[in-house]
Amino acid sequence: MFLDEAVIELQAGDGGNGCISFRREKYVPRGGPDGGDGGRGGSILLVADESLNTLLDFRYKSNYKANSGAHGSGADRKGKSGSDLTLRVPVGTLVYDVESGDLIADLFRQKQKFIAARGGVGGRGNATFATSTRQAPKFAERGEPGEKRVLRLELKLLADVGIVGFPNAGKSTFISRVSAAKPKIGDYPFTTLVPNLGVVRRDTQTFVIADMPGLIEGAHEGVGLGHQFLRHVERARLLLHMVDMSPFALHPPEEAFETIQHELHAFNPELAEKPMIVALNKIDSVEDRAPVEAFAEQLRARDFSVFILSAFTGEGLEPLLDYLAEQVGKLPPLEPLVEERPQTKKRSATPEWSAEKEGEVYVVKGELVDKAVQMTDVNNSEALYVLHRRLRGMGVLTKLRQMGIQEGDIVRIGGIELEFVEDLRHRS
Repeated sequence: MFLDEAVIELQAGDGGNGCISFRREKYVPRGGPDGGDGGRGGSILLVADESLNTLLDFRYKSNYKANSGAHGSGADRKGKSGSDLTLRVPVGTLVYDVESGDLIADLFRQKQKFIAARGGVGGRGNATFATSTRQAPKFAERGEPGEKRVLRLELKLLADVGIVGFPNAGKSTFISRVSAAKPKIGDYPFTTLVPNLGVVRRDTQTFVIADMPGLIEGAHEGVGLGHQFLRHVERARLLLHMVDMSPFALHPPEEAFETIQHELHAFNPELAEKPMIVALNKIDSVEDRAPVEAFAEQLRARDFSVFILSAFTGEGLEPLLDYLAEQVGKLPPLEPLVEERPQTKKRSATPEWSAEKEGEVYVVKGELVDKAVQMTDVNNSEALYVLHRRLRGMGVLTKLRQMGIQEGDIVRIGGIELEFVEDLRHRS
């Protein structure tokens, strides 16, 4: 079964908690802090694999969770990091963020990796917070929660040549004749219900062709699964429009050609700009070839390259394949639909955050402020004091005062509500 769309829910692993511990050795009654850091949570990665051509696996399993990092322990022992979870997807998979609707990755080449959900960093143990003035910190950080994401995967097969045309135009016979692909073939409409890929070898050159299921009138509006089929045509570098010239064709050749041209343009005007070659097929069943030659001349007058052939008998295939190889060799390489960027997280020199008042609650939003609160043990007075200082250093407290906040008012950061206090040094 072929499946070219899927929605998956991802939960990366949480970072392990830092440890609160002090050295306990004989003859060392006041050993210093030695709590280790927590391990990093496992991330979830998508990896492009050219051996796959469907997203079917994600129909049966759509929820994925990576392992969390282990907690730190005494003697400065760091917790073990959670193992990453790797999900294989076909080359040509587009990744959309469901919440924003943005296209965030285009996995268009073999073994390309994308961090779909990042694991949380481990919390620091109390040994990290020891200073000359705070020699025995009795607090540690909590692990950062792993990233949660809902993603929509959309497969657009990558092919050098995409074959389009009405049902029963002979596309499957053609691809089976010129490549090792073995699509199901029958003398009735809609034999092909899924795209088929084949590799054509001409001397030292190879190129990939895709047999797209037959289009029908209204395909651009989704008629006959048109959206699913046309989606794959968008990724082809060159189009081969196959027209059934037999007396038993579903539509007259001129009508069939213009209908498919209209459907391509209506779905995406850029499809009409792609290089296109026309193949007038099933010539073996035509007794009088004069009308075929006349139609070919009409198309050539419109600057189309036209080949007359029979995919069944092999007549006319060699010149077409040579021409396809020549044209594919001239085309520029495929470009990703979204720029591939390094996925290293860089901390901004000026953390971005915002503050607003919702009813009686002051709400502060921002990646770094959220992270600072989520990794703080809010039940520990020492940890709260350190958080207070960090928020003050970011300018959050100054902004809240300008907004009119008063002692005891509620502040919500990262889903956690805290009571505003001017000076925590007088609280214990």
